[in-house]
Amino acid sequence: MQACSAGQGVDFRRGHDGLATLVKNELHTNPFTGTVFVFRSKRADRLKLLYWDGTGLVMAYKRLEDQALTGRALHAREVVHLARDPGWCDEAQPCPV
Repeated sequence: MQACSAGQGVDFRRGHDGLATLVKNELHTNPFTGTVFVFRSKRADRLKLLYWDGTGLVMAYKRLEDQALTGRALHAREVVHLARDPGWCDEAQPCPV
């Protein structure tokens, strides 16, 4: 599975179509390839993952309750793992990916 992370925070009012348009127009990538596209909110306390599963666009949403993403850039694979378990990666313990 390939993952691609948008570098800056995005407007989280965007839904499936808005994020797919952002992938196409700003990342210059086809959103219908099966790649997981990872977006963070401007406050860095929420994540959205967008991918094509072969039958439609799927969007997953994660709200980080006790922490926000730090200022350091995360690799897309790290963000996918963070979406699953936000407790494993912090400033004191580097991400294992």
